[in-house]
Amino acid sequence: MTDVNERSRIFREMCLKADTERDKGLTTPENIARFDDIPYGTDEKWQILDVYRPKSAEGEKLPVIVSIHGGGWVYGSKEIYQFYCMDLAQRGFVVVNFTYRLAPENRFPASLEDTNTVFAWIRDNAEKYGFDLGNVFAVGDSAGAFCLSVYACILTNSVLAAEFGKYFSPADVELKGIGLNCGLFTTADYDESLEAYLPKEPSEHAEVLRMLDAVSHITPDFPPAYILTANADFLVDAPAVLIPVLAKNGVKYESKVYGTNESPLFHVFHCDIKTEAATHANDDECGFFRGLM
Repeated sequence: MTDVNERSRIFREMCLKADTERDKGLTTPENIARFDDIPYGTDEKWQILDVYRPKSAEGEKLPVIVSIHGGGWVYGSKEIYQFYCMDLAQRGFVVVNFTYRLAPENRFPASLEDTNTVFAWIRDNAEKYGFDLGNVFAVGDSAGAFCLSVYACILTNSVLAAEFGKYFSPADVELKGIGLNCGLFTTADYDESLEAYLPKEPSEHAEVLRMLDAVSHITPDFPPAYILTANADFLVDAPAVLIPVLAKNGVKYESKVYGTNESPLFHVFHCDIKTEAATHANDDECGFFRGLM
């Protein structure tokens, strides 16, 4: 069996090839103003972000969408997500698209620390970039949805927040709603894909897996959630453990499986903005957010 570093290398090469082909020919839309390569932390390589705004809303405060990219904890960057995020911005949002430290070079809790630092940065820079702090939303896909579900629990569950206090203090921000796209929400049956993110010391795994099990930490204060997946996604059944917990806690949610037997859709299909299916799904998710404002 290949080790975690070799598996990560192979996975990165495979994903980069597919994502480059997906976005081939795309350019920055003429109606989007972009602010690139803004540092949000001290790591000049990884802790950087972009902000995208519709030019028609210059000078206005807009609702915010923060995007947490996917990539199995070992792959991804804001460059890979720039066109998807600018597509969201065209729907009337200011979108924050950030790169975070990847595993296995940077393990737990690196991506969560970086996510928290980004939300703190948003609060500190609201005036400069026109963030409406009363309407802060977030989306995440695959591992990004996993990260977002855990971070939403940290912001809304004081017990879990205290446990994470050894790593960081939660940002002073309220999530108005979240989009959990093609994600995983429990560590009960984790596979080797999560191995790269867990601490190197095996004795720490059980405690970290417990802290990362989002469905165990949801409270009635968990933000309203739009749950998006696809009929041919290998994680299509993942929301089945999340939805009953949301319902039990009285959390507002909508869940939709996209695709048909005749036209199947696959993992993170919504990021392929050239397709009608992605347009439909992203319209639905942003419509859900607008309904919360």
